[in-house]
Amino acid sequence: MASQNSSGSGSSQNTGPGSHLYCYHNEIAPLRVVRFQGPKMGKRFYGCSFWPRTCGFFRWADEVNDEREMCFLLLGKDTKIVELEHEIDMLQLKLKEVETKNAELEDLVHEVGIVCTERRLIMESASADKKMGFYLATS
Repeated sequence: MASQNSSGSGSSQNTGPGSHLYCYHNEIAPLRVVRFQGPKMGKRFYGCSFWPRTCGFFRWADEVNDEREMCFLLLGKDTKIVELEHEIDMLQLKLKEVETKNAELEDLVHEVGIVCTERRLIMESASADKKMGFYLATS
């Protein structure tokens, strides 16, 4: 969440609806006001929402062409959505491959279990036959 602290230029957070810019953290850059005495006191600016651990994003509010900036940001968001949808599709395909491979391995394990059980039964039967033959021979 964005910090409520004042920025390094002595400002406070003051965001308004529809006036959002995004910092390099891809978070809403709050609209702030310079509070320090001097020629820029009262001037509004957009800054990083994670101040003081800032990404370096800074824009004076009167220098921002909101409509152009918002369209550019919207285009960037649309591009990101398309990329993420593609990534979801690729992950779904990978999941199907893994599920198919898992089913094949489960079938193989089942088959190996059957073979092992059959061989154990054969070995037990042969061992029992040997014991019976040994008892019959010694009697």
